[in-house]
Amino acid sequence: MTDEVVPIQTIAMNTEFLNERPLSVGPADSFAFPSLSPSDRAALAHLAQRYQDEPYAQLTARQYMAFARTGERGIMEAPYFQRRRKLIAALMGVCAGVEPEMNLDTVVDGIWLICEETSWVISAHNGGEHDGVEKRAPLPLPDPEKPYVDLFAAQTAMILSLACRLLSEQLDGVTPLLRRRVRDEIERRVLTPFETRDDFWWMGVIRRDLCNWTPWIVSNVALAACAWVDDEARLSALLERASVMVGRYMDGIPEDGGCDEGVGYWNLATGAVLDYLQLLEARPDARFDRIEKLKNMARYPLDMWLGGDWFANFGDCDARPEVPGERLQYAGRRLDMPELIAFGARFRGDPVDPILDTPQLSRLLNNLAHPPVDAGAIEPPAEAWLPDLEIRKLHRGGATLVAKGGMNEGSHNHNDCGGFIYFANGEPQIVDAGNMTYSRKTFSEDRYTLWNIRSKYHNVPLIGEYEQAAGAQYRAREVVPTEDGLRLDIAGAYPPEAGVTALRRAFALDEGGALTLRDEIELTAPQTVTETFLLRHEPRCEGNTLVSGPVRIVPDRPSEIAVEEIPVTDPRMAKNFPGSLWRAAFTLPAARRHEIGFRIETTGDEK
Repeated sequence: MTDEVVPIQTIAMNTEFLNERPLSVGPADSFAFPSLSPSDRAALAHLAQRYQDEPYAQLTARQYMAFARTGERGIMEAPYFQRRRKLIAALMGVCAGVEPEMNLDTVVDGIWLICEETSWVISAHNGGEHDGVEKRAPLPLPDPEKPYVDLFAAQTAMILSLACRLLSEQLDGVTPLLRRRVRDEIERRVLTPFETRDDFWWMGVIRRDLCNWTPWIVSNVALAACAWVDDEARLSALLERASVMVGRYMDGIPEDGGCDEGVGYWNLATGAVLDYLQLLEARPDARFDRIEKLKNMARYPLDMWLGGDWFANFGDCDARPEVPGERLQYAGRRLDMPELIAFGARFRGDPVDPILDTPQLSRLLNNLAHPPVDAGAIEPPAEAWLPDLEIRKLHRGGATLVAKGGMNEGSHNHNDCGGFIYFANGEPQIVDAGNMTYSRKTFSEDRYTLWNIRSKYHNVPLIGEYEQAAGAQYRAREVVPTEDGLRLDIAGAYPPEAGVTALRRAFALDEGGALTLRDEIELTAPQTVTETFLLRHEPRCEGNTLVSGPVRIVPDRPSEIAVEEIPVTDPRMAKNFPGSLWRAAFTLPAARRHEIGFRIETTGDEK
């Protein structure tokens, strides 16, 4: 998308998610969505009842200051998001006809509480002056005279806008002041800054290395604008500005459509692009000229699917991420990709799932408006090659290899050039640990002190005591997909002082699902080399062989084997890998040249 691609002069809000199945709110005695299925109505009723006796959380200055003081995000974010979930739950209760009068009062309370918040920006994003620098010291408290638009200020504007749209008559029946207050707060906190500031880094004016922030924020701001801005000229200008920002984001997406933030962020990256384009669909003159790239972006989660609920999860991505089935089905319908319709059906889940993480009311409504489509069974693709991200996936003989080249920079990067995942017996066996709960360290100069981000805890070699380094200059080279795997050189991923002149790595997956990994390493001075494998199951040594659950790792030369247990204490990681992970290290004696191969195969045994 370029600055001129989408003519915005007369674009209006697309309300398909309100109109495709009529979800209009009736008079005071019949607030219900009239065409909900019994199962959807039951899901909304359960959601409303779940929060019914839980009061709105307090949100104090001390909670807000916790991030600046200790780096803990959850102390502020837990009550912040609870307020928004409870508001949405009560809103859905009204619309589903569940104790509508009581839930209407709860909606009123929630709207008022959120409007009374000094800022809608979460504490981790409260960085003071926003001159294009994303990473800066957080301020203890927000300045109401300098409103910033972060992910959740924009998302809050979306939630309040849709609440006021769905219950306009009922809220005005309480007092017209409510909707007027919402309009004024959204104007002051979100719309005016969006229109008048150019120094928010995610806008792409000062920086062009954009990430999911851009489409995520822009799609929510655009929805709020369409809900409140009556002046057609102003709305057209605002949407044109929004389209330019989305275009800048699209400029940074590789042609293969891969999301360097992983499948877990596709939901709020490509998924948010789809949210924005859905707003523009109402106009026959709106167009988008990057259909092939968008198709590749839409297909990315399918290519990274391993089976069950598991996905290849390089970088800050969970191994079992939230996957928005309705958005995938939407992409399949709009882009004529039937495989995405079937894939999306596989991951539809409960219609209220979109509010369980960061509350996305628009996605919940889309789930209600677009019922699941039974498109038949679907299996993970047998192979994929993403040439820009340099990710190779291959499935053979009941096992799947996913290996990567790439570079050690990018949004949510881990130092893992040459890393791989081996999936067999229905789960990852040689794993990428993925993400942990965010803290102040996660997006700071201390990021690469976190164990799950360091190369020492990825499936790549350690050269003496040298790990891979962070930065765009530290990257793989000569990355070549082969019929049975991937071949590459990852010497360039290590710092110069490691003295690595060549580190040629080759993966080959045979027809029976056995993986051969071979490394040829040349150094400027003799050093030990430690080949590392992060394992799902506790390993045991059988001579020079390591057995981990249903997997056997057999090196072709003797080495010193050490095993480290890594208890998974982080709650986010524990959702994917409860219990412990295990780091197995095969260390070779010091030499200037090393050659070693491993055969990795399933034993046929269960875990």
